[in-house]
Amino acid sequence: MRSVYLAFVCLLVAAVFPRAVFADDGSLTAFIVRHAEKVDASHDAVLSDLGKRRAKRLARMLSDAEVEHVHSTNFKRTRATAAPTAGAFGVKVNLYDPRSLKDLVTQLLQAKGRHLVVGHTNTVLKTIELLGGEPGFPIDEKSEFDRLYIVTVGASGTVSTVLMRY
Repeated sequence: MRSVYLAFVCLLVAAVFPRAVFADDGSLTAFIVRHAEKVDASHDAVLSDLGKRRAKRLARMLSDAEVEHVHSTNFKRTRATAAPTAGAFGVKVNLYDPRSLKDLVTQLLQAKGRHLVVGHTNTVLKTIELLGGEPGFPIDEKSEFDRLYIVTVGASGTVSTVLMRY
């Protein structure tokens, strides 16, 4: 009877405090997106109104994801896409060099945990590939701003990739 009671208490604690019980499993979850819509084709364009709404939608979508780190390239459009999620979780936006994706991936794999990575058409798929995930088909540079990849690298090294739209 005592072991049944103990098992019940353990299940109850796991249900109520799942993050506390299973927090440090050594895995990495990377939410990887391209920046939201921009106003024009200039080198460092800002987000359009539609892009600003999409960045807020991303933050709402990730509101229960317990994101611990947010990464962005140093462009206005990527920083503005990352900002609502970073603000929602009270974390800073860490800048990375899009020409050094191997360094970013090394940093992600060492840190573990949950990360949002905001990039560009020429970095998103490469980042997924470097993590060992399945990047899928090319992103349409003119019209695709809604891909949300979830790449999970388990403690054992197993990798899964999920593509969603937001």
